[in-house]
Amino acid sequence: MPADTAPSDAADLRTRFVSWLPTAVDARVRVAAWLSFIAETVIIGTGGAVRLTGSGLGCSDWPLCTPESLVPTPEMGVHGLIEFGNRTMTGVVGLVALAVLVLVWRMRAERRDLFALAAIVLGGIVAQAVVGGITVWTGLNPFIVGFHYAASLTLVCLTAAFLVRAHDAPGPRSLAVPRWYLILTHVTSLVLAVTILFGVLTTGSGPHSGDAEVIRRGFDATVLAHVHSWPGYILLGLVVVLLAAAWTLRLPTRRWMAVLLLAIGVQILVGVIQARNGLPELLVGIHMVLAALSAATFTVVVLRMKTPAALPRD
Repeated sequence: MPADTAPSDAADLRTRFVSWLPTAVDARVRVAAWLSFIAETVIIGTGGAVRLTGSGLGCSDWPLCTPESLVPTPEMGVHGLIEFGNRTMTGVVGLVALAVLVLVWRMRAERRDLFALAAIVLGGIVAQAVVGGITVWTGLNPFIVGFHYAASLTLVCLTAAFLVRAHDAPGPRSLAVPRWYLILTHVTSLVLAVTILFGVLTTGSGPHSGDAEVIRRGFDATVLAHVHSWPGYILLGLVVVLLAAAWTLRLPTRRWMAVLLLAIGVQILVGVIQARNGLPELLVGIHMVLAALSAATFTVVVLRMKTPAALPRD
């Protein structure tokens, strides 16, 4: 066999793989994008489970689970399994994000928006893994834990943005809503951000620290819970106004704004119930996931305020 047969076979395989990659958004890209969005949402749930079951230090080290072992040992019990399961989920999320990036590789010139979003998501996942390590090294510092959650929520929004743009035609986009509606929507986005910020601070000051040995000090969780609710109710009122305007003017945001109102309404209901029942773990976890889904829905609303220039408004 000629010495250059193996390199030739490798080059041929690489050529066939590159030719297999799509040059336009197709079912492969959309399926991978949905899997990425779902995975980013699921990892918020598994991260919440780590915290709410007191498994934040189930693995005492990073990147190994213990200084001597990559995986949890029997002595670590269920807490080690829960924490290691969340770390494993990080690998799944990263692989799916890598698949999305590879699938849009050949269209990176024509769809720079998709390529940029895919690259940012993959880079964010790598950064999140490092932040997770810092979280362990700092003994579950509440501010690091809060940042870790906020970054995960941002990645959910970015994967939602990818989904929206993947279903849109490429090219210039034009404003499809009145200017005042655009401004009010962006004001609402600031209120949403404030609501989430106070939610993170409230959880960081509450009883679910992630480990029985970690005691929260600093902010008063009871006071923060009330403060957290104020922008939440303002957010609800703003969304009602935006929804009414969208349906009256038949704006392209109206259906997603209705979904957003439903998500925020359920979120407020869950928040009230959990506050009145001593913050049960399951409801707190649902509240965390719903916050991410609400932010993702709002991301869709914002992107729907513009449409491809060649298409009608609705």
